Amino acid sequence: MDSHAPVRNTGPDPARTTPRQWAAVAVVALSTFVVVTSEMLPVGVLTPMAEGLQISAGTAGSSLTVTGLVTAVAAPAVPRLLGGVDRRLVLAVAMVVLAAGNALSAVAHGFGLLVVSRVVLGLGMGAVWGLAAAVATRLVAPRNVALAVSVAVSGVAVASVLGVPLGTLVSDAFGWRAAFTALSVAALLLAAALAFALPRLPRPAPSAPDSAPGRRTALFSGPVTVGLVLVVFLVTAHFAAYTYVRPLLEERTGMSGGAVALVLLVYGVFGLAGNFAAGALAARRARATVLGLTVGIGVAIALLALFGAFAGPTGASVALWGLAYGGLSVAGQIWMTQAAPHHVERVTGLYVGVFTAAIALGAFFGGVVVERAGMTSLLWSATALVAVALAVGLLGPHLAPRPGRTVKAAAATGGARENVAGARTGDPTP
Repeated sequence: MDSHAPVRNTGPDPARTTPRQWAAVAVVALSTFVVVTSEMLPVGVLTPMAEGLQISAGTAGSSLTVTGLVTAVAAPAVPRLLGGVDRRLVLAVAMVVLAAGNALSAVAHGFGLLVVSRVVLGLGMGAVWGLAAAVATRLVAPRNVALAVSVAVSGVAVASVLGVPLGTLVSDAFGWRAAFTALSVAALLLAAALAFALPRLPRPAPSAPDSAPGRRTALFSGPVTVGLVLVVFLVTAHFAAYTYVRPLLEERTGMSGGAVALVLLVYGVFGLAGNFAAGALAARRARATVLGLTVGIGVAIALLALFGAFAGPTGASVALWGLAYGGLSVAGQIWMTQAAPHHVERVTGLYVGVFTAAIALGAFFGGVVVERAGMTSLLWSATALVAVALAVGLLGPHLAPRPGRTVKAAAATGGARENVAGARTGDPTP
């Protein structure tokens, strides 16, 4: 044994990520998958759910607004309220809460109970999604932080690849209530997996930069503010249109339920590719990556507005949409960790809160426009919001990390000091 090695490195080499540590990251990724699938499932089952609850499609779509608003409050609040509570325990309990929310959705027979179920689901979602990226940085070696964040957040993209389309297929085969029931069971299984696979994850030590009083103002630096404002406009635009993609494909393109599921699968496959491609690009140039994704989303929605009545152009537009939006979550989170490297847990919670608030705003805005002006007006309104987001990103202060500082170094500053120290203790703290 090297006599110069620190005592806390008596386990696996801290410069290398072990298979067990990657397995822990994978469990976090599966959790974000179930979380986002639970949130977005109404998109895939909107028509039968609205019929089953005897409400309009716009009212059913507003259930996403409820979840988004609750998550918007919960995600940034969780890091402040937790104190030194073990993050592993928090994630496991949050998945149990998520399971309860899905179970209530499955038994709902009116809009009132559906709203209650979406409130409960939003509480669990806020805790899981708000902590996922910050926890991922603590599970791996510093050199693997960017990949770990991409993997953890990939659950968002995979939820579109498998979650929403599979939910649509389950709904068509067994009813929309069965889809929510399956998610409830999956959440309970993952709660147990998180408790088993993750090490103890208390709050970063008081000496960590994340808690240094002299650094607190950096949380709201110019680049952070610009990124958050861009996300508000872009995610609002996306969900204003995406929440009503099933009625769009059914009414304008004339697709059956099975064809809609296939198109959503295409969207998701390209979204997954976009997630990992954007993660790699954003680690070097976060702002340019997010702006490129913004352009892609705007072009895709505009093409749907122009050619949505034709199956071929619609499929191509949806594929581009998935590719661009699939990379947004991870690229945006990397932007945040680069802009506020000493506030990783807080800034990711704030980012998720703003992101989910924009989801709620988008679902509400889309419902209002689609019921008053129709699908075409909705698509052009969403395109205009994307243009505003692009202008904010182009004209706002640029992210300018220190020379040589990448997301790996930035996230390592706030989280990797608390990396998993060794298999014998499972304690990530020094």
